[in-house]
Amino acid sequence: MERIAFAWLISAGFMTAPPDNPDLKRFEFVRPEMAVPVKLVLYCMDADTANRAADAAYERAKQLNRILSDYDPQSELSRLSSTSGEGRAVPVSKDLWKVLSRSQEISERSGGAFDVTVGPAIRLWRRARRQDEFPSAQRLEAARQRVGYDLVRLDSQRRGVELTKAGMRLDLGGIAKGYVIDEMLAVLHGQGLDRALVDAGGDVGLGSPPPGKPGWRIAVGSLDPKEKPTVFLSLSNCGLATSGDAWQFVELDGRRYSHIIDPRTGIGLTDHSSVTVVAPDAMTADALASAVSVLGPCEGIRLANAMPAVAALVVRAPDGKVETYASCRWKDLPEAPSAPRPAVGSPGSVE
Repeated sequence: MERIAFAWLISAGFMTAPPDNPDLKRFEFVRPEMAVPVKLVLYCMDADTANRAADAAYERAKQLNRILSDYDPQSELSRLSSTSGEGRAVPVSKDLWKVLSRSQEISERSGGAFDVTVGPAIRLWRRARRQDEFPSAQRLEAARQRVGYDLVRLDSQRRGVELTKAGMRLDLGGIAKGYVIDEMLAVLHGQGLDRALVDAGGDVGLGSPPPGKPGWRIAVGSLDPKEKPTVFLSLSNCGLATSGDAWQFVELDGRRYSHIIDPRTGIGLTDHSSVTVVAPDAMTADALASAVSVLGPCEGIRLANAMPAVAALVVRAPDGKVETYASCRWKDLPEAPSAPRPAVGSPGSVE
């Protein structure tokens, strides 16, 4: 029964798939948002409609970046972090509440492998990458003391958030991009444009499929970024995210450390891997890709199997030998045929 439900999820429309219209035209936009190129593909009747819809979707992304960014000292997230240790719950916007609530749920499900309080450790490793120097034991311990999802208290009645320990720093880098993608699609959906796709640096949100096609053709990235993808999926009305160290890592004392930090240790992952997750929405896929990466293939696949309508693929090469692990639902995902032309862009890219 679960397999049937999952197949329906990735092939149906938001409610039901819209009827095909041979007059629909493809429009494509690429604009920088959240420090990555964000690609928007949609089908509609004319360029004016497409341009208005794209402008509205990108404006929503800008609005959310002003709320969720940890780089902007004036963002709502940064202002919340500055209240850590003050002993009070701070009222937050609906958007920040949604992201933090979902973050806490996934933190609990993953045993802390996903944790948005990891900010102090991430800042430490950003410094390590700049200075090409492993963080000192003292700095690591100081960061670990300020990390822990149990240090966040949510007051659902007042929509308030309390950060209970001084020096905490929230970082939504493992979930915010997925939420922005979902919200951009929601803007398009509100304008009656269901046949749409948003690709933000390889994390993808999918609406109903292009006219006359069963789904969007999505490339699953290889472990080596120089290799062309060999796996293609045909998906719609879901989210897909890829997490790994193919592009972002640092080598210190002869060892490779990922930009993905294990919140439980405060140290970058050393398991050279790529994790792809398909989920009902991009926010869930984004967070679970990080969680599965941290948990490793065995525990990570168990987490994916325990989550409703989630499929995951883990490819890793800890000692140079490639290993592949797939969740129970991965085999149920419809595959798309390979094409003679090369795949577009990064892991999770679309055609």
